[in-house]
Amino acid sequence: MAHDIISDALNNIMNAKRARKKSAVARTYSKVLIEILKIAKEEGYIEDFKINEKEKNIRINFSRLIECKAIKPRFFASVEGIEAYVRRFLPARDLGVIIISTNKGLMTHKEAIEKNTGGALVAYFY
Repeated sequence: MAHDIISDALNNIMNAKRARKKSAVARTYSKVLIEILKIAKEEGYIEDFKINEKEKNIRINFSRLIECKAIKPRFFASVEGIEAYVRRFLPARDLGVIIISTNKGLMTHKEAIEKNTGGALVAYFY
């Protein structure tokens, strides 16, 4: 039984990548996971994902993904504190994105800095 849908889905992606597969299947999904996948698709880390309503799963095709993980515990970061987490979780300044849950919805750390909004760290991709 899944306790953290986001973490389970991102672990499935990484396990499939390590097995040299081009796609992964997340057995459960939520609206938050779908939004995270949309952001990853916009950033180019995921090629496409398809929701199967009948079987209640998502097939995720990934492309130039190196690593993706959920951030646990969900640290809260102010606008000034986001840079410290970028140095902590991403290998280089311009490589990868951290997805942040703000009161204006999910967004990348770059958008959060532009909009001067802090929030809870959810996941990262690079």
